Amino acid sequence: MADSTTQQQRRTGWDKPDHLDLSNAEWRSSSRGRGDVQIAFVEGFVAMRNSRRPESPSLIFTPDEWGVFVSDTRKGEFDLT
Repeated sequence: MADSTTQQQRRTGWDKPDHLDLSNAEWRSSSRGRGDVQIAFVEGFVAMRNSRRPESPSLIFTPDEWGVFVSDTRKGEFDLT
């Protein structure tokens, strides 16, 4: 199994950087203070992480992906209850 820190091979349609420096990102939490998710806007992308485990990997979204994710979330697509 490949180490998760190795560089991923370029995929067709893959428009995300191989590495995005999040060390100086300004992380934002929900204004309602619910949940453990934080987001940051970095170099034209949206990064999302678990605020309780900030050292864990972040999810990286393109602006289009982020828009679809937010829209689907508002529709209840990811509700677990």
